[in-house]
Amino acid sequence: MNTLIDPGRWEGSVSAAREQQKQLATRVQRQDRLPATVRWLAGLDVGFEEDGAITRAAAVLLDADTLQPVAQKIARIPTVMPYIPGLLSFRELPALLAALALLPRAPDLVFVDGHGISHPRRLGIAAHLGVVTDLPSIGVAKSKLVGRFIEPDPEAGAHTPLLDGGEQLGWVLRSKLRCKPLFVAAGIGSVPIPRWPGCSARCAAIACPSRPGWRIGWPRGATNRGSAGHRPPHPLQRCT
Repeated sequence: MNTLIDPGRWEGSVSAAREQQKQLATRVQRQDRLPATVRWLAGLDVGFEEDGAITRAAAVLLDADTLQPVAQKIARIPTVMPYIPGLLSFRELPALLAALALLPRAPDLVFVDGHGISHPRRLGIAAHLGVVTDLPSIGVAKSKLVGRFIEPDPEAGAHTPLLDGGEQLGWVLRSKLRCKPLFVAAGIGSVPIPRWPGCSARCAAIACPSRPGWRIGWPRGATNRGSAGHRPPHPLQRCT
């Protein structure tokens, strides 16, 4: 995938990488930049093989109206850095860009398995990818990285704000009945935070469409299965 700016890179220094994050975060555009008609969606996810030596990224292109997949691609590259909390986007981004470049067309909106601006330095993987590709992006994460929230009501579609100090970073969304909530935050240029309540049902459908018993489906469930060699999702993702 062609990048519009230097995506930053791991050079062996945690402090230098954090400084790169701060600089890239200044480029995050939070205003609505979605086209009037969203035709194509993409879902991205990352896994690792050979005891972490290989980074494997999966990309799924979907029809925005039907949410049916029209293309699935997997890219494998040597892992560029070790796991360091808070710097995961530097580890995952090269493989994600490679998988995204294999899709037959550019999506109008990208969903990434991970955080958007809901990150201590406001540059989770969805925000990082959005900044360097200039594609509107949304992060959908299974656990909280930063902020506080009130548990959403148990019904599907219930949501509460994710807050950090006086700033709202996104929404905590119950995608299915009796499932743990998802943490949904913009990367760049997608639906602004004030409009999320009105979009919560659609967000639930995109992040977790009707795949009985699971809280993630197309596109994130598809990428989970694709990046894991077509194995079913991990049992911890199952709703009980």
